[in-house]
Amino acid sequence: MNANECGVLSKSAPKGVVVLAAALAVSGCASSGVNGEPNPADPWEGFNRRVFAFNDVLDRYALKPAAQGYRYITPDPLERGVSNFFDNLGEVRTVLNSLLQGKPANAGNSSMRFLMNTTFGLGGLLDPASHAGFTADTEDFGQTLAAWGVGEGPYVVLPFLGPSTVRDTAALPVDWYSYPLTYVEDDTVRYSLRGLELLDARAQLLDQEDLIRGDRYSFIRDAWLQRRMFEVNDGQLGEDNFINDDFDYDEDAFAE
Repeated sequence: MNANECGVLSKSAPKGVVVLAAALAVSGCASSGVNGEPNPADPWEGFNRRVFAFNDVLDRYALKPAAQGYRYITPDPLERGVSNFFDNLGEVRTVLNSLLQGKPANAGNSSMRFLMNTTFGLGGLLDPASHAGFTADTEDFGQTLAAWGVGEGPYVVLPFLGPSTVRDTAALPVDWYSYPLTYVEDDTVRYSLRGLELLDARAQLLDQEDLIRGDRYSFIRDAWLQRRMFEVNDGQLGEDNFINDDFDYDEDAFAE
């Protein structure tokens, strides 16, 4: 498995980072399966599989070994601090998109998280906001477009960036420019932080290597789409007919 395949634990890493966008979304891999049937959301499967293979080679021979080295030499508390730091920067994007979606409560919680973690959390290395009970749903511009009624369009695998949809691809520039690292003027510092962010994101995937079953491309696609739907719908998976009053069943089937 690579960073284009199954999700990252970070709440707010920027989609513009090489390969990182793909790593963002599929933390729910274990719950998905592959049925072997064509997915109507993936009409460009032939093209997508070729890009997927390219990304896989890039990860297998470059990114994954680097992430393994990073994890080996980095103490766990420091690794958690690095993840917290980049998560904290992502709160800025969440605040903006929460406001654009008409979610002032989420924007307020995310703002409080950013202020608390930046001041009392040593620039975001620590996460006192969570301990204080402040939580917020991560929001990006792709979710904002969905809230505005824009359809997701076909599934597409982007070179270097991995799984996406036409809607999320169109949202990438806004996500990029709403992320604080974009405005670091010193090129050396900016690229160094981007590289560290990428390594940290990929390192968080190393423990999920064994989750994929069957055809990797189909599994990852279906898991990514499922996870993205979960995010766009704010965790709502739709009505469950089994617990809905409209569910019909034969009482005689349960009689002894």
